[in-house]
Amino acid sequence: MNPRFLADADFNHKIITGLRRRELSIDFQTARQGGVVDQSDPEVLAIAARAGRILVSHDRRTMPRCFVRFTEMQSSPGLILVSQNVDLGVAIEDLLPIWVASQSEEWRNKIGFVPI
Repeated sequence: MNPRFLADADFNHKIITGLRRRELSIDFQTARQGGVVDQSDPEVLAIAARAGRILVSHDRRTMPRCFVRFTEMQSSPGLILVSQNVDLGVAIEDLLPIWVASQSEEWRNKIGFVPI
């Protein structure tokens, strides 16, 4: 099964829009759609896990540490950290093959980084 994504509250919505324009069938929920706005990092990870969605975030400062603690107690569909400094086109071009060429199981309890 293709990965399903969930953006955290601070994720650049233009990246999601660009991905959806490139691939209409991509399953990428915004933070609002996923119900993670105004939630703590542990709760965002828990919501993503319950929904079976890889969390996509710009938060390289606190999210990786929180993710490690989270996966010590329960399984996660995964985390992809996208640099805030990356060009929007690069972010889109790096995320698209993750959706196209990988399976959701490959990301379980793993962290990925964009740019690749």
